[in-house]
Amino acid sequence: MENPQSYTHEFKAEAVKLVLNQGLSLRDAAKRLSIPKGTLTNWVSNAKGGVVASAPGARSVPELEAEVRQMRRDLTEARMERDILKKAMAYFARESLQGTRS
Repeated sequence: MENPQSYTHEFKAEAVKLVLNQGLSLRDAAKRLSIPKGTLTNWVSNAKGGVVASAPGARSVPELEAEVRQMRRDLTEARMERDILKKAMAYFARESLQGTRS
């Protein structure tokens, strides 16, 4: 098994500039520099401060955290609505039972 290639910071910075500043695609830039596309993708993502999308539809941690917060708010609201409906059902069930006794 080969040792992974080590790249200088300057080389990484220039590679990222090809994509971000000069508009080359990751594939084209990686091909020009003879480096794996995945390696360049990681460098560009780190330069942007983001997370590499490893699969279609993959989301960053901040996006997932925001979704969790929203889902927790929605769940709290749904539980409150459920509790209100339970109380209303119990009230109307008592009322209908009282109405049948007379």
